[in-house]
Amino acid sequence: MYLSQALRYALFLLLLPFGDAFAAQVQVAVASNFTAPMQEIAARFERDTGHQARLAFGASGKFYAQIRNGAPFEVLLSADDTTPQRLEQEGAAVPDSRFTYAVGRLVLWSAIAGLIKDGPERLKAGDFRHLAVANPKTAPYGAAAQSTLVHLGLADKLRSRLVQGENIAQTYQFVASGNAQLGFIALSQVAKNGEIAAGSGWIVPTDLHSPIRQDAVLLTKGKDNPAARALMDYLAQPQVRELIQSYGYGLE
Repeated sequence: MYLSQALRYALFLLLLPFGDAFAAQVQVAVASNFTAPMQEIAARFERDTGHQARLAFGASGKFYAQIRNGAPFEVLLSADDTTPQRLEQEGAAVPDSRFTYAVGRLVLWSAIAGLIKDGPERLKAGDFRHLAVANPKTAPYGAAAQSTLVHLGLADKLRSRLVQGENIAQTYQFVASGNAQLGFIALSQVAKNGEIAAGSGWIVPTDLHSPIRQDAVLLTKGKDNPAARALMDYLAQPQVRELIQSYGYGLE
């Protein structure tokens, strides 16, 4: 079992002066919705520890398949909690290393300012050609979007207007480029200090879909890599958790 957060932080600070002497690299698979915060975290991680995090971004479902097929990832930052749990159960991740690093928020967003004032009413009006969603089979935010449409009673009505992104990053691009007038994306993609910074949007109430708990897990390939273990500890530090919140995520 991992040490308590306070004890890990104390040990982390104690070891900082020796970071350069033990500098290493860690291969990290990161859910697309966490791209911006993870890029900032990786830069701070290298500055503070000397270790380098090499990042790959994509859909959690695809990362699962790649990891099971021998991809050299050592840490997974998933967009859900089921993928890390499954890898742990299948022996591809270190037991008891899994924890929730962020709780995602879904937003119905448009690049057009003022377009979305009341999300459900805008969806019911149907005065748009395309609604972008991530693939619900591989992207947890896509599954949350599908659940939201079901709860609103609009899944069948809007099915013909859906355009599907491979992951949440591609879904965002559909909307940002105007190829879709609106779409369900991660709040973190358009948030600044927890609020929508551009365009217009409706933050989806959390009772319309299952919680988007995003778990990190130490993969078996990284169990003996000091940089991998250091990154897992770093993600739990107070200053990093504060950064994560600033991108619109919740914390457990």
